[in-house]
Amino acid sequence: MASKSPRRKLLLEWAEVVFDVIVKHTEEDYPSGLSFSEVAIHIAREKALAVHVHVKTAFQGSLANKTILAADTVVVLDETIIGKPTDRADAIRILQSLSGREHKVITGVVLLHTGGEIAFADITVVSFHKLTDEQIEYYVDKYEPYDKAGAYAIQEWIGVVGIRSVQGDFYNVMGLPVSRVIQALDTINS
Repeated sequence: MASKSPRRKLLLEWAEVVFDVIVKHTEEDYPSGLSFSEVAIHIAREKALAVHVHVKTAFQGSLANKTILAADTVVVLDETIIGKPTDRADAIRILQSLSGREHKVITGVVLLHTGGEIAFADITVVSFHKLTDEQIEYYVDKYEPYDKAGAYAIQEWIGVVGIRSVQGDFYNVMGLPVSRVIQALDTINS
């Protein structure tokens, strides 16, 4: 898996997938003109390719028959990608903008394997209740969601008390549409 996300790691462990974590830094930029789904897939592909190059060099092809899984999640509100917050004030601002509203969580997944590539994006629509400033500040101060797109993790306190509805794969909001990943892995291994 080309991700250091503890949430993705946990989801794969729950699915009883055997994997190693190998991460190579990549920039999370993308060409203009891509759809939101294409953005998430593009960034995931860059992560997968960086690990592929590393594995070919470092292990001299000894892992050539392994599948590389990479994912990237973007949060979209008002047709704009909301990234990870830069600091406390930015996290509060992001959560205030999500409060009482609906947004999309899009995870792009790329699986590189000896037969080629499987790439897809999964979209989940999440709706928040109206949150008070006190709730938002409490969450930001206690959970410090600075490494999370959209400044929140659905499996934390704010998800339990603040989410009104989820349309689509709950686990996609955690960072990986794990059931679709398992289906893709089954296709590769069959």
